[in-house]
Amino acid sequence: MAGGSLAFKLWIGVCALLFVNCHCFYLPGVAPEDFLMGDELKVKVNKLTSTKTQLPYSYYSLPYCPPKHIVDSAENLGEVLRGDRIENSPYVFKMREPQMCKILCRITLDAKTAKEFKEKIDDEYRVNMILDNLPLVFPIPRLDQENSIVYQHGFHVGLRGQYAGSKEQKHFIHNHLAFTVKFHKDAQTDSARIVGFEVKPFSVKHEFEGEWKNENTRLTTCDPHAKRLVTNSETPQEVEVNKDIIFTYDVEFQESDVKWASRWDSYLLMADDQIHWFSIVNSLMIVLFLSGMVAMIMLRTLYRDISKYNQLETQEEAQEETGWKLVHGDVFRPPSNSDLLCVYVGTGVQFLGMILVTMIFAALGFLSPSNRGGLMTAMLLLWVFMGLFAGYSSARLYKLFKGTEWKKITLKTAFMFPAVVFAIFFVLNALIWGEKSSGAVPFGTMFALVFLWFGISVPLVFVGSYIGFKKPAIEDPVKTNKIPRQIPEQAWYMNPAFSILIGGILPFGAVFIELFFILTSIWLHQFYYIFGFLFIVFIILIITCAEITIVLCYFQLCSEDYLWWWRSYLTSGSSALYLFLYAAFYFFTKLEITKPVSGLLYFGYMLIVSYAFFVLTGTIGFYACFWFTRLIYSSVKID
Repeated sequence: MAGGSLAFKLWIGVCALLFVNCHCFYLPGVAPEDFLMGDELKVKVNKLTSTKTQLPYSYYSLPYCPPKHIVDSAENLGEVLRGDRIENSPYVFKMREPQMCKILCRITLDAKTAKEFKEKIDDEYRVNMILDNLPLVFPIPRLDQENSIVYQHGFHVGLRGQYAGSKEQKHFIHNHLAFTVKFHKDAQTDSARIVGFEVKPFSVKHEFEGEWKNENTRLTTCDPHAKRLVTNSETPQEVEVNKDIIFTYDVEFQESDVKWASRWDSYLLMADDQIHWFSIVNSLMIVLFLSGMVAMIMLRTLYRDISKYNQLETQEEAQEETGWKLVHGDVFRPPSNSDLLCVYVGTGVQFLGMILVTMIFAALGFLSPSNRGGLMTAMLLLWVFMGLFAGYSSARLYKLFKGTEWKKITLKTAFMFPAVVFAIFFVLNALIWGEKSSGAVPFGTMFALVFLWFGISVPLVFVGSYIGFKKPAIEDPVKTNKIPRQIPEQAWYMNPAFSILIGGILPFGAVFIELFFILTSIWLHQFYYIFGFLFIVFIILIITCAEITIVLCYFQLCSEDYLWWWRSYLTSGSSALYLFLYAAFYFFTKLEITKPVSGLLYFGYMLIVSYAFFVLTGTIGFYACFWFTRLIYSSVKID
């Protein structure tokens, strides 16, 4: 994803990866296309991307050779939000017919175009192309493993270097591309399907004999007649004002054993899947530790407490035992700012529903990597339709708090979280517009997002609220006293701020290794297709949030502090603070972002992600504590 496009743009087989290894089966996302010998293959160009600026640009923002007519490919909502701009190109191949030293065009650089090329080379921009829905990749052999190759998206616009004996840095452009198209041949029909699209870029100062005759010119630096190929030993093409640049390419076809259905495997293969297993084992240790704590509280302490409470005759004896029963008359007293709590809980349910459904579909293989923008589109639509559950859960909680104005709470639920996110997104989008980047969301798409929000999400929140408010109110297991009980002075470690901050460490600890890979895929433009691992980690996150909140809630009630409503939400929700701090650490240690705008984009988007994570984890913790308190107070006899 591009920085301007994290704005959140964010497979029928089952991921064997879930439990076995990293080879995944997925619905390929598009129907296979068979090509016969000599069939035309059209290469499309996508955005220029850079991990240094995180600002994507359209391919033709640089003076590359254009086709006669530039045609935009239709893009889905997710693709637009990712900053994808897919257009046609002058690169046309013939299936299984190798081409050598094919001339595209010649351009002469003026001061403006030379400056643009130099800036893009300095910022390490990469050119992205697509053939038969496969992205162009640059294969790099791994030094630490034999016969292992890492694929990088696209190729660099150019590189910087100096001539031998000179210390002056020069800019050189990659103007010759050696493409390799891999195909899988059908023995019966002689047709073939494309299973790989690779490139090796070269910078070569082309020379030619006689007059310039466009594509019919005979070059001396690479010549199909003399079978002379371009190599790295050629004089490179410098980027300078008034210099001519001749763009050329070769195409080689290689037969491959890889079947069409598995053509994405080499792109998606994670070379270091062991660390994901380490991550899961690490998270499971946290879960086992917490589960032990919860089991101890449930089985020993509570069982003993409840049986003793139910045998005790006098209040004095109960007081000697332990503190949590003493606050039974106040534990279900509505908290301050109860309206706000209802809104946040409703929004959290909306998020939980969206992420759970997305994860299940992705882990089962329904979100194909070839369907660019599919993940983002699915998440947006799911968010909109989950508005029904947001309205329902906030109205149910509101009625429990004896609220009467359900329409007011519905409006707050429908607008509070999306309005904050939309405001941040709008400011960031304005910054991207200012940089003339293709990552800027067009006005039409912005209108579509507003329509999804107002036209579908808001009405669904109202429907959910109406249904939730019509249902009878949830009954408290014990009566609430008219006069609030005084809370005794608490030990330093039971201070709300301290226990809330402690509570967020373990949920964050359960996910932080996987978080590293997610941030790498988003900001360093690498493939992320390990939804099996991610789904397991997400389930562990839910369990961890629930258990840490229950443990801390129990200690709080034992110290006769009954103000648990907000604290239960904030305890697990505080993990979002650690997520944001980790994002800052990642920014300064792993990324090479130098532009202030790009830094603002990064922190703006990570703020949105952290805010969403706060709402999600806070809601999980709140519901766990809500269930726990109702369970223990319904188990004791109250006189």
